Amino acid sequence: MHKPLSMLFADAESSYEDADYVVFGAPFDKTSSFRCGSAKAPEAIRNESYNFETYNPHTGIDLANLKIHDALDINTGGTVHSALSSVESVVTRCAADGKIPIMLGGEHSLTLPAAKQCKPCGIIIIDAHFDLRSEYEGEKYSHACITRRLFEDVTDNIVQIGIRSGTKEEYAFAEQHGLSYLSADDVFEKGIDYVIKEVEKCTGHDKVYISLDMDAIDPAYAPGIGTPEPFGLTPRDVREVLWRFAGSCIGFDIVEIVPEIDINTASLGAKLVREFIASNAQKTTR
Repeated sequence: MHKPLSMLFADAESSYEDADYVVFGAPFDKTSSFRCGSAKAPEAIRNESYNFETYNPHTGIDLANLKIHDALDINTGGTVHSALSSVESVVTRCAADGKIPIMLGGEHSLTLPAAKQCKPCGIIIIDAHFDLRSEYEGEKYSHACITRRLFEDVTDNIVQIGIRSGTKEEYAFAEQHGLSYLSADDVFEKGIDYVIKEVEKCTGHDKVYISLDMDAIDPAYAPGIGTPEPFGLTPRDVREVLWRFAGSCIGFDIVEIVPEIDINTASLGAKLVREFIASNAQKTTR
């Protein structure tokens, strides 16, 4: 453990030029539809990141030895379009410079430009909700439409893990278009190893983008989220997915934490970000 000396993510002390990983905050939640407050998550995740040791025993990686840069928070501008544009600018630069962007949201709508600019071969979305609406409350870039936007604008090679909520129309859309998804019940009944093998069939070992909506995790473990949905994944389930796919990942985000409801959810989020970084570093340096 180490005391926070600044508002940086723990161990993110490298310059941008030297860094392999670029953490940045996206404090935006204007399309949130149930609980607002995820705009405060980047600060909370950073603060909670100082609770953990630098050494990761699973990977043998010490994060203090990695080159991580914190680019601080973007200026979201107060509208969804300005927020999307700001995310796009940061991730475009990271991708061009061969760095892995790690976005601390904020709401899930912000995943669109981040994933798009990474140009992945596939996208893994860990989420409770389908988010396949064409629009929600008149906004096509709502957090409730993110998977639909990714499907239409980025790639149809999308796998969703943890699904347990959606409209009848969303389930029909997934069926009609052959979208791959593993429900939370699939994980519970068949085990996370089965789910990982099914995801591998879709993504292979190609470059993937991973988006972690923290509502994928059961609210018994992570109550501080925007749209809680019971009967979800465990933190260990999510960690297993990150351990397996981080090595082929070219961009990552964590979204929908509302720290004012429960700060421990931000702590879990910070830990999962650190697990992602350590797992990516382990697999890309071997």
